[in-house]
Formats: sequence, structure tokens, C-alpha cells
Amino acid sequence: MTTPFVVAIPARHDAARLPGKPLRPLGGEPLVLHVARRALAAGADAVWIATDDARVARALDGSGVRVAMTRADHASGTDRLAECADIAGWRDDTVVVNLQGDEPFAPPEGIRAVAELLVASGAPMATLAAPVEDVETLLDPNAVKLVRAAGGDALYFSRAPVPWPRDAFATRRDALPDGHRWWRHIGIYGYRAGFLRAFARMPQGALERVEALEQLRALEAGHRIAVAPTPVPFPPGVDTPQDLERAEARLREADRHG
Repeated sequence: MTTPFVVAIPARHDAARLPGKPLRPLGGEPLVLHVARRALAAGADAVWIATDDARVARALDGSGVRVAMTRADHASGTDRLAECADIAGWRDDTVVVNLQGDEPFAPPEGIRAVAELLVASGAPMATLAAPVEDVETLLDPNAVKLVRAAGGDALYFSRAPVPWPRDAFATRRDALPDGHRWWRHIGIYGYRAGFLRAFARMPQGALERVEALEQLRALEAGHRIAVAPTPVPFPPGVDTPQDLERAEARLREADRHG
């Protein structure tokens, strides 16, 4: 990729479902350090952690990652990254990839793909999606679905199964109907730093409040969000103690296979 980009990772210490999440040990090292290494491997010009806790900053000493100490009262990770943009002094045209702080297995190829999509599409915001592979995911409100326009831009994001297969689901709902591909949103974003700042200043829209999905703020305000299929799978992130146990098992399996 010819256009340089930076990766910014929001890392709030007191996550609701997993307090102290950035510092939880994974393979004997803090979770956030694994995420940072993935970002560094993607070839970013710089990797920034935006955190509200000095313990997170200390955990990254010597890692090659830069730390922005942000306020503790941010309502979202995007708000935290907007403050990080000001601390870092990014120009408005800087390409920023927002990588969630609970993605210790985020593939470097996927991180680069978001930056490439943003630049190629000309949209102010970009993200990735993966095919829904089973009906349980389609019906799961924790798995965010999205609908794309013919040109690839997002039409809508929802926790509901959209589009709803009316005729197929009228008779059975135990399998994905044939004849359509559903998309699951992968929560990684690319934007220019100027749009990141503007996004954080936008008021919440009705759709965001109803679905509790921050990206709907941009759509409701009339902004494009470019969407592309992820070039490689994104393994599940870590949001609960059970997720952390699964991540440990995955890491041990990866170590066994070199």
C-alpha cells in the first residue's frame, strides 16, 4: 500500500463485562500487548493506544507503541480516539484504522485492507464484513448484520436478521435459506483523522440510540461507509472471561503448531 496509515487502539481499563480487560494476561502477557503487535505487523506508520489508565501505559513500555492518555469519561471508543488524534497531532488527511482493544488475533492483512478500502473508495469511513455462515449467527443480536448497496457501501447495520427472508422463514428458521448471502459486521474502521474528529462531534441519531450501534450515526447523518469482504477471517475477540479462556486455548494451539 502506498498511502501511509496509523492504527489507533482504544483501551479503556474498566470494561463492563471484563474489568481490567487490557491488562488481563493472555499467554502470560497483557491482552492489549497482543493487539498492539498485530497492528505493528500490519505495517502501520505508527500504533497508538488511547487509554485512561497509567497501568495500561506501563504495560506497553518498550513495545514500540505510543500511548495517548485520554480522559476517563468518554462515552465510546471513537470519542477516545478523537482525543487521541488531537494528542498525536494527526493532520486531517491522516488515514486512521480503529482496531478494537480486544482483538488479540486480528489479522494484519485485514487491518491493511481497511486502510486500502478507505483510500480506494473515497468514502469518509470504511469497514469490513464476513459472510454469515449459520442461522444462529443471523438470529443472534450480539452479531451485527449489515446490508450493502450494489456498489459496496453500507445501507444499514442491525442487530436484527436483515434482510429478513420472509418466505423462507415463514415455514422454517433452522437453517440459512438458499439464494442470498448475509453479512456479519467486523468491528474495525478506517477514516481520515478529520472525519474521526467530526464524527465524535456529531449528535447521536435515533437509529444509534435504538440499535446501540455507533456507526449508524454516520449513516443517519448521510455519510458513506464503504464495506468490503474481509480478505482473511477475523477470529473472535475477547469480551468475557469465557472468551479469554478460549483465546488462551487458541494461543496454546498456535504455539504447538509453531
